[in-house]
Amino acid sequence: MRVPPKCPSCGQNLVISRMVCSDCNSTLEGSFDPCPVCRFDPDIERLFDLFMTSRGNLKEVERRMNCSYPTVRAKMEEMFRKYDELKPPRQSRLEILKMLREGKITAAEAEEMLARGR
Repeated sequence: MRVPPKCPSCGQNLVISRMVCSDCNSTLEGSFDPCPVCRFDPDIERLFDLFMTSRGNLKEVERRMNCSYPTVRAKMEEMFRKYDELKPPRQSRLEILKMLREGKITAAEAEEMLARGR
């Protein structure tokens, strides 16, 4: 089952709170944001899938969508804009150090976040 991009009741963003391993039934509980691509609406998701299966070749996307290159390009710009809107903001080094100082994250988590450039 696909994760719905928005709450079906109020339309706000959903947070994943529980994950279970399908093999060993280990459970992980917390508050996890879905990736930006997981939050795409169905039309953008189809375009993303088409883009990926076409290996990023816009001429191939154009052929499969049976529309003009400018139309494909405009739809791709919309997809990239939506991705930028949905991705989590990067935290500055100072924000990470503040969270560490306040005890919101561990030293290991801060180190990992700094190493990832997040």
